[in-house]
Amino acid sequence: MSGTSKYQQVADWVRGRLEAGTLRPGDRLETETEIAQRFSYSRQTVRQALSKLEQEGVIEKIQGSGSYIRGQASGGRRDPLSNSVTIISSYTDSYIFPRILQSMATTLQKHGYATRIMFTSNRRETERRILSELDRQQVRDPLIVEPVASALPNPNLVYYQKLRERGIPVIFFNRFLVEEDLMQWDKLYYVGADAFQSGILQGEMATEYFKEHPEADRNGDGSIQYVVLEGEAGHQDAIIRTEYSVDTMISNGILLDKVGYAIANWNRAQARSKMEQLIDGNGSSIELVLANNDDMALGAIEAYQGKGIPAEEWPAIFGIDGTDAGLEAVIAGTMTGTIYNDKDGQARAMETLAYTLASGGSLENMQLPDGVEIQDNKYIRLPYEKVDRQKAEEYLSK
Repeated sequence: MSGTSKYQQVADWVRGRLEAGTLRPGDRLETETEIAQRFSYSRQTVRQALSKLEQEGVIEKIQGSGSYIRGQASGGRRDPLSNSVTIISSYTDSYIFPRILQSMATTLQKHGYATRIMFTSNRRETERRILSELDRQQVRDPLIVEPVASALPNPNLVYYQKLRERGIPVIFFNRFLVEEDLMQWDKLYYVGADAFQSGILQGEMATEYFKEHPEADRNGDGSIQYVVLEGEAGHQDAIIRTEYSVDTMISNGILLDKVGYAIANWNRAQARSKMEQLIDGNGSSIELVLANNDDMALGAIEAYQGKGIPAEEWPAIFGIDGTDAGLEAVIAGTMTGTIYNDKDGQARAMETLAYTLASGGSLENMQLPDGVEIQDNKYIRLPYEKVDRQKAEEYLSK
């Protein structure tokens, strides 16, 4: 190789790894610094080699992410088939999902994939119609889906099975499906946060609060009178969050007395209405509100504000998800605490998984957020974090 220029040697090294199968479409190359150290060449030489590979269509550079092997680059491996990823979500204007969807679409487009986003309005029949139409269109690249039903085997599973017959991967997000659904075939995946952990952490935060503030047991009976604002009937994450939050408090020695419960469908306005009814029925006896998400916790706050009840007479109110509005409420002291849901990390994980599957890349070589791994080649779960006032200020300043 003495007669070959240095940058050409680096380019040939990448091509050789492709031919040997040690690099596959979708795989991320080492950084410029790592390659430069390997060859004892300058970064400028490595940069020249990568530019040549990019011009030849062997790699593509994604700003802020790195250099990736393109789908067309390795002999005999499949190209991206339609270069279009379909995202199916429940609503376009609710809660944390606009940010997730926008981030996914932007990054996939940088990889050369068009994205189309479709909405079910959380209706099974709409999900069924969308899946039927996609089957008719013979979609060929991965689907990213927020399924409608999750506490029971999905009633539209037959339509997903048609995708299975054609080898189309499906990435589920937000709603954790029951194991029976996810084990149907090896190209079903789940990306999201760990619902069990969110409930446990909320229970731990509430436990810590009542142990540090014994005066929060206002009637002094040694038991905490509490109410639950639950997200949605039949939603697996809602069921898990409620159960594990309560069980964690009990296992940590907190005596609980449930005085009220309401389904508020993750919605702030519904939560306010339900909370007003709970206040009317229980007066000042409520000492704790456990809400499955921040929007419902904010609805509970608005209920107390609307009734003109002094803040010092409010119960402790805990949410989950760490939305901007929730973080602001924690800083203001109206919400006692929340559990941060890494929505940006979820978006990055879904982008990476979708691109890897579409381009025929290796799951083992995916560049996931720090500390996150794919489990059983099927699950990608991002951790939650407890958020008090100090943490809330840190997150809002990012």
